[in-house]
Amino acid sequence: MHNRWRTVDIVVASVIAAAFGVIFWAWNQLWEGPASAIPLPTRALIYGVWLLPAVLTPLIIRKPGAGLYAEFVASLVSVLLGNPWGLSVILYGLFQGAAGELGFALTGYRSWRLPVAMLSGAFAGGAAALLDLNLYYGAWGGGEKVAYTALVVLSTIVIAGAGGWALQRALAQTGVLDRFASGRERAAV
Repeated sequence: MHNRWRTVDIVVASVIAAAFGVIFWAWNQLWEGPASAIPLPTRALIYGVWLLPAVLTPLIIRKPGAGLYAEFVASLVSVLLGNPWGLSVILYGLFQGAAGELGFALTGYRSWRLPVAMLSGAFAGGAAALLDLNLYYGAWGGGEKVAYTALVVLSTIVIAGAGGWALQRALAQTGVLDRFASGRERAAV
């Protein structure tokens, strides 16, 4: 694997990040709007959308730092568009992106299969839940914290991990990723 980023890597990672920054803005409206009627621990089941760039981008780009870069840039776009949590979203982008990288790093950035994507999603979700519990929900009891963390991690395993993996495979089938190893490797599970 070549770790050097090509121009196409930077452009595609940036486009993914910008698109997800807009998606985050819309997701924020849902989270704080209609979904706010759902109790917070249960609402955590839809949390994984915010972590998709941390898993999807490394699956496509296959370079160290891709998840960190995309999650961070998406958080910046989210801040520029406005969000209920202000600049703290940038901290989330850094932590979630770095944690999402961990699953791929554990394989030396050599495995891009579903279990690794799900592991990366789990790490990113754990980082997000840890930040939430420290910044917003510190007064909760131990049982609430454990339940919330478990639901966030479950959500990120399914939505960011498995969902990111499925999205990468669907994009590869269209041929739009043919400039990347991820687009030429259509049958790997």
